[in-house]
Amino acid sequence: MPALSLVPHAARTALAVACALALMTGAQAHRLAQAENALPAPASDAASGVPPEPFENSSIDAPLFYQLLVGEMELRAGEVGTAYQVLLDAARKTRDPELFRRATEVALQARAGDQALAAAQAWRSAIPDSVEAMGYQVRLLIALNRQAETEEPIRAMLAATPVAERGALIASLPRLFARAPDKTQTATQLQTWLEPSLAAPETRAAARVAIGRAWLAAGDAKRAFELAQQAHALDRDAEGPALLALELLTAGQPVEPLIADYLEAQPKSSSFRLLYARVLNSAQRYADAVPQLEAVTRAEPQLPTPWLTLGALHLELRHPKEAQAALMQYVQRAGSGSLAPAPAPVVPGGDDDDDEAPPTADQGLVQAYLLLSQAAEQQRDYAGAEAWLKKVDSPQRALEVQTRRASLLARQGKVKDARELIRRAPEKTTEDARSKLLAEAQILRDVKQWNEANTVLAKANQRFPNDPDLLYEQSMMAEKLNRMDEMERLLRRVIELKPDHHHAYNALGYSLAERNQRLPEARDLIRKALDLAPGEPFITDSLGWVEYRLGNRSEALRLLQQAYRSRPDVEIAAHLGEVLWISGQRDEARKVLRDARTRDNANDVLKETLARLRVDL
Repeated sequence: MPALSLVPHAARTALAVACALALMTGAQAHRLAQAENALPAPASDAASGVPPEPFENSSIDAPLFYQLLVGEMELRAGEVGTAYQVLLDAARKTRDPELFRRATEVALQARAGDQALAAAQAWRSAIPDSVEAMGYQVRLLIALNRQAETEEPIRAMLAATPVAERGALIASLPRLFARAPDKTQTATQLQTWLEPSLAAPETRAAARVAIGRAWLAAGDAKRAFELAQQAHALDRDAEGPALLALELLTAGQPVEPLIADYLEAQPKSSSFRLLYARVLNSAQRYADAVPQLEAVTRAEPQLPTPWLTLGALHLELRHPKEAQAALMQYVQRAGSGSLAPAPAPVVPGGDDDDDEAPPTADQGLVQAYLLLSQAAEQQRDYAGAEAWLKKVDSPQRALEVQTRRASLLARQGKVKDARELIRRAPEKTTEDARSKLLAEAQILRDVKQWNEANTVLAKANQRFPNDPDLLYEQSMMAEKLNRMDEMERLLRRVIELKPDHHHAYNALGYSLAERNQRLPEARDLIRKALDLAPGEPFITDSLGWVEYRLGNRSEALRLLQQAYRSRPDVEIAAHLGEVLWISGQRDEARKVLRDARTRDNANDVLKETLARLRVDL
């Protein structure tokens, strides 16, 4: 082993002992440490009457112990192949699952899939009923693109698992096949392999959920929904069917009744409600997410993060007083030091990310202060908004604080001071420079200085060429300036650079619909946007509007009502109110338009709609 000469003998020995110790039980390690240090075992404490801790006699004899040392030393020296062979030989001699696992993982670390599979198969040969060994075998077969060979270990896993634990195993099967290339083959195979489990009372619901999840991964949402319905009918209290329904929520399936029925059966399931709120948020269905969070705060008011999330959603819905009340609940808990562990907050408009860590107390307070500042700003309490901003002490959020201060100045007519404040903000990174340009343009946009905003964005696009977001923002300014050809050119460039930019498809389609031009093309563009962002309320609104322009009033009304239920935005309300008015449902139209005016009576789309229809509210 010439490579080992690079490490001094004493250091190699100490390192190998440490590695070997990790493979033993605590009692075995203790005895070995005593032997290495020539220390006697501790005697019993006669005064306390405490007997000595019983030792577990190790099954490792001297030759095997030194074999393990050699294996670990070879591994540390980079001789992975030799280490693998030595450890696997030791595992076979001892039938020790820890050693089989170690040999398998050594091969995996070396990206030697065939050797890892050989170790897992040897593990199964030595310990035939090891479910863990079977699981390793299945994952490795899939990784090696040998999916057809997984039937035997899957069936063996099911047979070896106790009936009481089999449901959990079945639920985990789709994850085992997550990286399998042929999703349809996986779903078909699972349906065949789990056929006995579909009839057994203990597993029939879990089996349907697992097969449904596999079909969803294969792109068959309808079949997945049917299986979720069957599973829920078999066990109304089971969470699995409801979780599958959450996955189907954005796939165009009518899962809401199933979810509602599960919540009726399990009204205290706060963890599920938080997941539900997260999915609704990702679809921008903020109005629907709010009741779920309110239920959580009633059931478990000590959880801090739901209060923070609830405040953020109320703010997005332009409910500043409700937002302020929820955020103050969070601040009181953070200020008292009583913050308890909680799930990550749902950020309005953000992506669903189950791995996102919850905020620390300091991070949560900073976020709450910024949101409270916005709530005060929405109520035109500019002094209060500034007072909350002064509480923010976070270098990472400095640019955001400056932007908020600039927005406050602009709303008070101090646009020049607002722009100067943003320009003076430090630029530590290129992204800071880009963010400053976007912030300056947004301030100018908010005060309707379209020409100035367009100039800023044009300069930004010169500095950061081919940036889809900057080009998109400039296209919106071109529309405000009635430069429709320029807007279309910019949006098509965005689509060329980023083919999944659903906002660009939607903006172009809506612009055509608004001008009553090329309506079939407008509908195709908006449908493409909705394919990329299923259920997104503003895109659903656009589709409803183009259907109205095409003369399809009933379909327009259905889509606009759907969009408004998800997101009671003022402009969606204006579109819905107009279609209701033209359809003869004038009392309902007045109600929708009146509610919109209470939220934002300065909105241009709403004012134009009321004037054109001559609606008297």
